[in-house]
Amino acid sequence: MNRQALGYIVFLLFLAAIPLMGIYPIFAMKIMCYALFACAFNLLLGFTGLLSFGHAAFLGSAAYASGHAMKLWGFSPELGILYGVLVAGVLGLAIGALAIRRSGIYFAMITLALSQMVYFFFLQAKFTGGEDGLQGVPRGTLFGLIDLKSDLNLYYVVMGIFVLGYFIIWRTVHSPFGQVLKAIRENEPRAISLGYDVDRFKLLAFVLSAMLAGLAGSTKMLIFVSATLSDATWQMSGLVILMTLIGGLGTLVGPVIGAFIVVLLENKVGDFGAMLTKWTGIEWFQRLGESVTIVIGLIFVICVLAFRRGLVGELSAWWDKRKAASN
Repeated sequence: MNRQALGYIVFLLFLAAIPLMGIYPIFAMKIMCYALFACAFNLLLGFTGLLSFGHAAFLGSAAYASGHAMKLWGFSPELGILYGVLVAGVLGLAIGALAIRRSGIYFAMITLALSQMVYFFFLQAKFTGGEDGLQGVPRGTLFGLIDLKSDLNLYYVVMGIFVLGYFIIWRTVHSPFGQVLKAIRENEPRAISLGYDVDRFKLLAFVLSAMLAGLAGSTKMLIFVSATLSDATWQMSGLVILMTLIGGLGTLVGPVIGAFIVVLLENKVGDFGAMLTKWTGIEWFQRLGESVTIVIGLIFVICVLAFRRGLVGELSAWWDKRKAASN
C-alpha cells in the first residue's frame, strides 16, 4: 500500500470519528461542503486553467432548486439533491457554452457577468423568498430509511457525499480525460495541434465542475434547511478562489485544507481575537470577529507572498526537493 492510499484511509477514519470526538457536527459538515465546492472549482482552474469568477451561481442554483423541490414538490432528499445537481449542470452548460468562446480575463469576466445575472434573478424571483431566502426546507428521509432530522445520521450522509464527490474528481484527474485537461492548461496550442477538440474538453470540464459545485450547494442546503442569496453572490465566488489558492492550486488535497482554514477563521476568529486581547491588552482584537474579512485578506496576502504554490503545493515541492537531495 502506497503512502497516498494510506493517507486517504487515515483521513477517512478521522472523518468517521469526528462525531465521537465532541466536534460540532454542523461545523464539520459545513467544512466538507465548502471543501467539495473548492475541489470542484480546482478541477476547472487548477487542472484545466480556466478561471471562473462565477462559480457561486452553481452553488446557489442547486441549493434553491433542491430546496424548492423538497419543500413544495415533496421530493425526497436523494431526488432533491439529484435535481439540484442537474439544474447546476444545465446552467453550467449554458454559461460554459458562452464563456469558452473567450479565454483569460475575458473568460473570467463573462462568468462573473452571467453569475451576477443569475444572482439578480434569485433576488427578484418569488420562489426564492428574495432577501429572506428559502427557509424551512424539510430534511426528510433518505431512501425512505435514514431519518435526516438526526444530525448524526446527516453527518455520515454528508461524509458519503463528500467522499463520492472527491473520488469523482480524483478519478477524473487520473483518467485520460484528465490528462488532456492538463495538456490544455499547460499548452493549449499544442493540444489543438495534436487533434484534440479543445473547446469540447473545456465545456465538459466546466459542466462537470458546475455539477460538483451544485452537489455541494444541495448538500449545504440540506444541512442548514435553507437556501440564501449569500450562496450566489460574487463574494462566494471570490471565497472559493481564496480557498483554492491558500490550499494549493492544482493539488487534490489543497482545496480541502484551504476550505478548512477559511471556515475555521470565519467561525473562530472571535475566540482568537479574545485570546489576543488577553495577551496584548489591546481591545481592538476583542472586536476581531466583526472584521473577519480583514483577517482572511491578511492571511491571503501572506500566503500569496510566502507560499505561492499554496500550503500543500509548497509542502510537496519541499518534499520532492528533499527526496532528490537524498538520492
